[in-house]
Amino acid sequence: MDLTVARCFVTVTDPDKALAFYRDVLGLELVMDVPKGDFRWITVGSTSRPGVQIVLSNYIQGSPDDQSYMAGLVAKGALNAVHFRTDDLDGLFVKLAEAGAEIVSVPTSQPWGARDGAVRDPSGNLIRIDQA
Repeated sequence: MDLTVARCFVTVTDPDKALAFYRDVLGLELVMDVPKGDFRWITVGSTSRPGVQIVLSNYIQGSPDDQSYMAGLVAKGALNAVHFRTDDLDGLFVKLAEAGAEIVSVPTSQPWGARDGAVRDPSGNLIRIDQA
């Protein structure tokens, strides 16, 4: 049996800002943008590695209390989002800084062998990026 990741979901507070960040700053390609009332389902993916997609959505399931609680966690940056890999970590972090992204940690060699850094997306989700 071959099991692969098809997509992952990232809860966002502002779909327009999320799309601008993931597409224009990180360089992912827009695959689909489906509005439904006040909610949007935006799918982005890598042009160099088709297959794995990231769904950016401001839809939170559950009761109004659940929605409020989850929105609070997102706003606080309490949720991890995605872990990316790039072949130009330093160049990407220059681009992220120029775009005004919140840099949580600059690219650093970690004790476990990886060289990585972390940023927050416009919703506050923590994103780690390591060097390929």
